[in-house]
Amino acid sequence: QLQLVESGGGLVQRGASLRLSCTASGSVFSVHTWAWYRQAPGKQRETIANTTSGHTNYADSVKGRFTISRDNAKNTVYLEMNSLKPEDTAVYYCKADGPWTNYWGQGTQVTVSS
Repeated sequence: QLQLVESGGGLVQRGASLRLSCTASGSVFSVHTWAWYRQAPGKQRETIANTTSGHTNYADSVKGRFTISRDNAKNTVYLEMNSLKPEDTAVYYCKADGPWTNYWGQGTQVTVSS
């Protein structure tokens, strides 16, 4: 079993930065892929970044502005978000892929005002 807790969301202005954290507890060793998703009101949940075996991938909408990283000692995955835009407003979720199942955090709200 794995538990994920996100934090770091909030209300910011256009152009600001935020860093989201996803802290894991439980069977962290079994996770092979970490990812961040987001879901805006009325829209489907979308993948925005993931990392596996040292490789990272980003959605085109966030490439060059967002960075996913891991601190294995803290069992924490981060999403550094720069140059935020109003269209980045969404609930952001952390996801961990294990060998047999996936785990989700509860989400953290990010709101970017214009």
